[in-house]
Amino acid sequence: MECRIGAELTRPLDVCYSEYQKYRGLMSETTKIGKRGAVVIPAVLRRRLGLEEGTLVIAEEREGGVLIRPAVALPVETYSPERRAEFLLSNAVDDDDYAQAVREVRRLGLDPERIPHKKPAP
Repeated sequence: MECRIGAELTRPLDVCYSEYQKYRGLMSETTKIGKRGAVVIPAVLRRRLGLEEGTLVIAEEREGGVLIRPAVALPVETYSPERRAEFLLSNAVDDDDYAQAVREVRRLGLDPERIPHKKPAP
């Protein structure tokens, strides 16, 4: 069977998958699974996609195969009790809100006077 791209085709099998990828500007490389399931992504693909050692990837099951794609990892800040207390106290909008924040900070086991913060304007 001959692979043809862009011609009028009557059957989907008339187009070879690798030729279709070339037509779309995509690369395809053959590799094999090593020990412990390690898959080596060929260097040409790693360079083209900016994948370096240690890059997080997602292995996603797809119908008929596995898709490996770069993962996006976003940093997450975890707040200490002191930082939470600072937020509570500094974000109070009036005296009543500030009094509630002081009570909450004390419930955290902290002294509100020792937490750097700005009191609400009168």
